[in-house]
Amino acid sequence: MRRSIPFPLSKEKSFFESLSDWLGDIFYEVLPEKDYDIRDEQIFMSYQIVKSLKEKNTLFAEAGVGTGKTIAYLLPAIAYARYTGKPVLVACADETLINQLVKEGGDIDRIQQALNLEMDVRLAKSRNQYLCLKRLEEAEQTSPEEFVFDIKNSLPPYVNGNQVLSSTTPYGDRSSFSDIEDAQWSKVNFNAVQQCNVCDLRNRCGQTLHRNFYRESSDLIICSQDFLMEHLWTKESRKRQGQLPLLPEVSMMILDEGHLLEFAAQKALTYEVQETTILNLLERVMVDDIREKTLLLMEHLIEQHIAFFDLLKESSEGVELERKKINKNEKLLSLGKKIIRTVDDLLEEFVFEAELYAIPEYDLRMAEEYLEQYSFSLNLFIENGDAIDWLQTGDEFETLTIMPRLVTDILNEKLFSLKLPIIFSSATLSVNGDFSYLATSLGIESHQSFSVPSPFDYEEVMSIYAHHAGSEKNQTVERLLQKQEQSLLLFKSKYDMLQFKQFAETNGLQGIAFEGIRELSTLIKEFQNGEYQTLCSYHLWEGLDLPGEALTRVIIFDLPFPPNDPIFEARRKFAEDSFHDVDLPYMLLRLQQGIGRLIRTANDRGSIHLILNDFEMELQKRWEDILPVTISHEKSSVK
Repeated sequence: MRRSIPFPLSKEKSFFESLSDWLGDIFYEVLPEKDYDIRDEQIFMSYQIVKSLKEKNTLFAEAGVGTGKTIAYLLPAIAYARYTGKPVLVACADETLINQLVKEGGDIDRIQQALNLEMDVRLAKSRNQYLCLKRLEEAEQTSPEEFVFDIKNSLPPYVNGNQVLSSTTPYGDRSSFSDIEDAQWSKVNFNAVQQCNVCDLRNRCGQTLHRNFYRESSDLIICSQDFLMEHLWTKESRKRQGQLPLLPEVSMMILDEGHLLEFAAQKALTYEVQETTILNLLERVMVDDIREKTLLLMEHLIEQHIAFFDLLKESSEGVELERKKINKNEKLLSLGKKIIRTVDDLLEEFVFEAELYAIPEYDLRMAEEYLEQYSFSLNLFIENGDAIDWLQTGDEFETLTIMPRLVTDILNEKLFSLKLPIIFSSATLSVNGDFSYLATSLGIESHQSFSVPSPFDYEEVMSIYAHHAGSEKNQTVERLLQKQEQSLLLFKSKYDMLQFKQFAETNGLQGIAFEGIRELSTLIKEFQNGEYQTLCSYHLWEGLDLPGEALTRVIIFDLPFPPNDPIFEARRKFAEDSFHDVDLPYMLLRLQQGIGRLIRTANDRGSIHLILNDFEMELQKRWEDILPVTISHEKSSVK
């Protein structure tokens, strides 16, 4: 249902003039009466967004922590959605930031109450955030662990019953199963192998119900940047297949923490070949009455695939990294070519198998779709093209990953040519006021920009300490944690966090929670409630909002330089000065984000602790200028 614009329109004024007048009333009269601390920087940002709406351009809106960015873009966005009759899309960096945005007592909740303005806000989470009923069934049959039965017993009655589906509500997103570990969730959630369009459970699927629900939003749809990119890349192909795009048409886009968009774009265009997936798929279609020629081809493909991954492991390097560099050799490439030929032969045989109906349609379609993507991925790997590839290691299996090096042309075609107002919102979009690093990496040729500082007096509320720890970073953090204080401990990678976890367990450190042991937003709530003294994370450099006593200390384990993995190695290869053009800007942006987790309101107080080795200390002149306060040095001691 289309909702009314929150202010009257007249023939004497354009919509944008009336919008500006309404914003003036809200910021200068209504919100101050509701005890809102309105800031000039916030008002300026909101009016710049109105200008961007009118001109339908791309805007880099850099506003420091505490500016009130969400309210600044939320008010014009709601009015514009109702004026155009199309919802506004807010794309956050990840699912955690979505939960921060819509949480009880957050900006959206507060502004609705302050203005008595009911907003239609709906979430469109990434597909892997939803339960897959097919995979749940398979998990129940193949690995009947207790968590599988817990999930099944928690589902609404109509999911497993025969009730009429006339009155159903969305269910089955990740946050509904807060006590399940990430590794357990990965066994039952949606993955790209599933073929939803031929699934007999799709009408009862929580993801389907969620999609039907958020399509009807009249004001805001909030999703992750990953999901936005997947929507853009698959939009035309889904239309050709007679399917609806993942997202509806929108009137404008707001990219919250927009400096991370390039990584989301690359991820959406990434192809993955997992070590075990093809084995499981082919076993499903090895049914009775299958033709002998087809069976022999499948057995031959399985043998080739196993040999291929054995060679991949032998040819990869990078012991400390999840992303291992692959040294391509003739033996590996030759086997890849043979696999492609075998896949082509097998797909031809599947045409005949489909006519015999021996293989269930869902299983056959799933195998066909995956084999086509498998063959395409191996072709990309074999070709000496403009792509990045690596071997992704995990707890249970390895994955061959192929990613495009550049996404600038595709982003320009799919996103920036849409003639929509696109707002990049973040506290860190530039390096010392220069937006060229971000604009160039995204292929944006024309944009408007502004930068306003944080309104906080950091000298009064924040202290920053540099601890010269050398090779004893773990021990330095242990000594810091002896002073009990609600602390966020940030790591630049999952590997580094797990190394500290091993140290903490060996040395009996207490009161520490690590990302991954439960659903992240649940873990954050528990930390906020004081159930843990320290929260360790490698993701929460952006967006975490814990004001007051919930967070009074941020410990940065190491400066967040990008890893020496294939993605950044490719960037460095094409840069004139790899450290200056790639490593340093990335680190500075991320460091500013990490520091920004501490002071969220005018009443916050706390300290930042940088744990530095010799190399990081030597580079101090390259990064100290971006710090909001003067740094104090301590030799591995607790302040």
